[in-house]
Amino acid sequence: MPISRREFIADLGGFALGMGAHRLQRPDLVLYRAHVITMNPAQPFAEALAIEGDRILAVGSTAEIRALARRGTRQVDVGGKTMVPGFIDAHSHPVYAGRRHLRWVDCDLRSIGAIQSALRADAAKKPAGSWVLGFKYDDTKTAERRFLTRDDLDAVSTDRPIFVEHRGGHTAYVNSLALVRADITEESPDPPGGRYQRDPTTHRLTGRLLERAMERLQEKIPDTYSPADDRAAVRLISGKLAQVGITSVHDAFGTTADLRAYQDAHEAGDLLTRIYCLIGYVDIDKMIAAGVRTGLGDEWVRVGAMKATCDGSISERTARLSQPYIGRPNDFGIFVTEEPELYQLARKAHAAGWQVGIHANGDAAIDRVLGIYERLQKELPRKDPRFRIEHCTVITPSLVQRIKQLGAIPTPFSTYVYFHGEKMREYGEDRLNRMFAHRSFLDAGIRVTEASDYPPGPFEPMMALQSMVTRTDMNGQVWGPKQRISIEEALRVATLNGAYASYEERLKGSLEEGKLADMVVLGRNPLKEDPASIITIPIERTMVGGRWVYQS
Repeated sequence: MPISRREFIADLGGFALGMGAHRLQRPDLVLYRAHVITMNPAQPFAEALAIEGDRILAVGSTAEIRALARRGTRQVDVGGKTMVPGFIDAHSHPVYAGRRHLRWVDCDLRSIGAIQSALRADAAKKPAGSWVLGFKYDDTKTAERRFLTRDDLDAVSTDRPIFVEHRGGHTAYVNSLALVRADITEESPDPPGGRYQRDPTTHRLTGRLLERAMERLQEKIPDTYSPADDRAAVRLISGKLAQVGITSVHDAFGTTADLRAYQDAHEAGDLLTRIYCLIGYVDIDKMIAAGVRTGLGDEWVRVGAMKATCDGSISERTARLSQPYIGRPNDFGIFVTEEPELYQLARKAHAAGWQVGIHANGDAAIDRVLGIYERLQKELPRKDPRFRIEHCTVITPSLVQRIKQLGAIPTPFSTYVYFHGEKMREYGEDRLNRMFAHRSFLDAGIRVTEASDYPPGPFEPMMALQSMVTRTDMNGQVWGPKQRISIEEALRVATLNGAYASYEERLKGSLEEGKLADMVVLGRNPLKEDPASIITIPIERTMVGGRWVYQS
């Protein structure tokens, strides 16, 4: 049907307004004379950005963007430095880590003796009977290269229970008094989904607790944090993330208390990193009953997927594999949650409109999780559910094809090859070429993300980029070279793909008009860097929402 003259003029006026919008808007800030890697395929590189409020107003040449400046516009000469979109860590544990940094002993030390000294110093500050708590202990990072034992911890204290988490978070190490507190005896059977390690000769409990065997101890540990404590924890950890260029992070097992902590910190001006908070399955009933589902929130704090766990850990060598670990012919790892329970959890969330993310490291676990997702889409088909496979570490070609067909999103560890290389020999050469499989996922057209899982893996994006590109550990050993990707691909994985994993690809992940002004200024250009020295590129500035949250 023909339109009227009035309608035509109105449409024309709207078109003209759109074309001239930059002339009608005044940027608050212009950043110019930069090398901008936009991650926008329609405009891969630029020299300058105009920012109004928390959004990018325009991207272009220095001359074009400076011409938009008006009285009051701040103009910053970037001095030819490289700017990239803010990095997105798609699987981490921010407030959990922040609380531990506040109160627990950091056991990232190079000998058992040093760990004992740190725990002993903490114990001396506490009355008898009080818990001594440690985290980030890593057996392969100590000179002894063995697990802590109850005897090691009894040597620290026999009148204070001691609980030390492995860096990977799936095992713990306790002294004799802690076992007594939890009513765990030499006769205690292994719990479902867990194991009390025993000496192979004497069958005595060693003090090492695997997977769900930790739960009886964790129930006994006092875990009370005030709102002020939580704000301090968020302030501490988000500050650490800002220093390395992370502008968004997906909390991979949040609680209702964690959501409150993030919101309180944001309102107080203490939150420097955007949060997409996956909610642990233990709180899902409360969330569903309250009418909450994935997506609720704003650009700073948003509710993410429902999170559950299928199997164990890569760094602690408890992931459930289809073939045994090298040197351990009877050890296939651990299924933490049985399939019927996992299916019911996932179905409940999926039916209520939630995105679902399930932790699955080993190929046997990934197969199980994919079976659940395939069943859900057959029984309760949903458009674009964006199922997530948290970690999705050991893959096969058939698993990759099933992931592609589902449109699922893998979030593999991105710093593990570099940082945890000494553990990789327990997986064998063939499996290593199918682990942290960024190359396989990208070749299949799967939107794989960058993820640290901090504390289990370091969160520095420059380490992640180098690890993905070189597949080389800190000692120069190469692990799984068939999964190498280019630096351009790694940058996309660490930015745009992370935004897609949280349904936010229209908000962030690239530097283009209308998106959030989240970006990082690098000391050198990673596209021109020797891949073996990417980790040394300094982070000079981090911006979130048009505001500098870190400046070196």
